[in-house]
Amino acid sequence: SGWSEVLNQYQRRADLVPRLVETVRAYAAHEQQTLQAVTELRAHTTAEAARSGPSAARFGAERELGASLQKLVLLQENYPGLRADENFRDLAAKLVETEDQLQYARRFYNGAVKQYLTRLQTFPDLIVARVFAFREAAYFETDNRAPVQVAL
Repeated sequence: SGWSEVLNQYQRRADLVPRLVETVRAYAAHEQQTLQAVTELRAHTTAEAARSGPSAARFGAERELGASLQKLVLLQENYPGLRADENFRDLAAKLVETEDQLQYARRFYNGAVKQYLTRLQTFPDLIVARVFAFREAAYFETDNRAPVQVAL
């Protein structure tokens, strides 16, 4: 259930990305490189989502998309009209809310993984785990990133 909640939040973020990109594109046509990168990363994470279960590749793709989305939201500092656009403000607020929910979902998932791994090593659960060949699960680890910088 922990992984399911993480997936729900990733899907919500993926659904917001095209709307946010189109809103920014209307104001910042020459920011094509950032917009293209976000679009490509969304496609990559969608492809990773087709694979079942948590994986290092999926975790990495989602981290990259999150960093690119932060750059996209920070573009508003360079475009006063974009900052005033109601659609952009609404989408940016939803994205920030989604990122907060993703952080919570990842913490919940990591807590569930910790509990699962502990039970794999604790008697009597370890006997059942060995008999049925339960495998260890991976934690969702994030990079310690510096603040995102947007340069024109």
